[in-house]
Order: sequence, then structure tokens, then C-alpha cells
Amino acid sequence: MNQDQVKSRLLTLEPDTLEFSVIFSGKQSKKVNGLYYPDKREIIIHNRNFHDDNALMYTAIHEYAHHLHFTRSPVPISSRSHTTEYRNILHELLRKAEESGVYVNIFQEHPDFVRLTNRIRDEFLVTNGQLMKELGSLLQKAEALCQEHHARFEDYIERVLLLDRRSASTLIRIHTLDVTPAIGYDNMRTVANMRNPEQRSAALQAFSAGKSPDMVKTEIQKIRKAEKEPVQLLFAEKQRIERTIDSLRERLKVVETRIDQMREL
Repeated sequence: MNQDQVKSRLLTLEPDTLEFSVIFSGKQSKKVNGLYYPDKREIIIHNRNFHDDNALMYTAIHEYAHHLHFTRSPVPISSRSHTTEYRNILHELLRKAEESGVYVNIFQEHPDFVRLTNRIRDEFLVTNGQLMKELGSLLQKAEALCQEHHARFEDYIERVLLLDRRSASTLIRIHTLDVTPAIGYDNMRTVANMRNPEQRSAALQAFSAGKSPDMVKTEIQKIRKAEKEPVQLLFAEKQRIERTIDSLRERLKVVETRIDQMREL
């Protein structure tokens, strides 16, 4: 597979994008498999790192996600490039690539991975979720017992069970809302901590459909934004920018002070 073929396959996943280049370095790198240069919109792939086209294609998709993230963001991308939004773009591209056959998901195809995944999911993730849900039920009973005996539930949680109060509250909500253990405890916690019933239902459906946590977070963020008035969004963005400016000003003062101190030496 050559550079043009890789680019052609990437465009089948997401054709609506600014022009970019795919370049094979012809080298082997011990540090990275690929790079994306946003100023030149170039995807560099160290093609000698790979033993097959499928692994190479994964790296190409990874770097293409950086291209889409960079060129579509309404605000400048920070140095922290692997954000939730980026991972959402990557996971969506991988989903399309697997459905179209551009990329083969070894985790779903190789029998060793399939057996291991089933064991981890059934014996640990789901079992742990069920146990934590049952713990939430017991904590709810403990809360009722504390009320009956005029004792502080927070004191029982913190000094007897040695638990964090917020964690205990989340466990009780998981039990009360009857969140399914099938999605695993971490995702159960995410769902239970959503106060809006519509958002909670949407998140639960997304997790049940096999979407990654980053994809679900992005989906919920879009729902929240859609519920806000445009002026509220602009005001929130204004506040964010102002906080950034204030932070940079403070940092600039520190740097200027250090420069003055060094000049005096």
C-alpha cells in the first residue's frame, strides 16, 4: 500500500476536510509510528515500523484524526492534543473503518482476544458492577439505620467504612437508578452522576451500544450545548477566554520578574 492509497482510504472515512498530505518517511522510528504537522497539514508515517498494512492503516487513521481535530476546532488546539474531542474523532473514524473494511479490528477478529475480552467483561467488569450496585443497596440501608439511631451517616462512611462521601453517594444513586452492570462500574458511575434524566438515558443507550467513554462524553456535551441559548454559549466562551488571559498575564508577570532578577546578578 502506497501513500496515495492510504490517503484515498482515509478520505472514504471522512471526505469533508481541508487538503492534506500523506508522506511515507521510508524510515524506522523507535519513538513514534507517525506524526502530524498542523502548520503544513502533513501526515508522516514511518512505514518501516510496520509488518502489515492493517497496522499501518491504524496509525494513518490516528494521525488523520489529529488533522480533523486541528482543522475543525473553532479555537486553537492546545499542546495537549489527545483530548476527549480528539479521541471521539479517532474512535468514530475507527468505527467507520471497521464497518467499511478499511481497517480490521484484531480485538474482535482474533479468537485469543475474543476469549480474553469475554472473560474480562463477564467475570470482572460486569461482576464488579453488580457488586458495586449491591454495595450501594447496603449503603442505603446504612443511611436509613443512621437516621433511625440519630447517628451521622457521613461519620459512618468516613470513619468506619473509610469511604469517600461522594463515592458513597454515587453508589447509592447507582442502586436507586437501577443502572445496569452490563456497562461496567466506571460507566455506571458516569451515568449515575448525570442529573438530567434525558442525558442519563442517552448516555446509557450509547454505552449499551458499545460507544467508548469519550464518544459518550462528547455526545452528552453536544446535547447540553443544544439545550443552551446561543448567547449563553458565547458568554461561557467569553468567560473561558478571560480566565485564560488572566492566567497568561499572571504567568507573564512571573517570567518578567525572573528576567529582572537574573539581569541584576
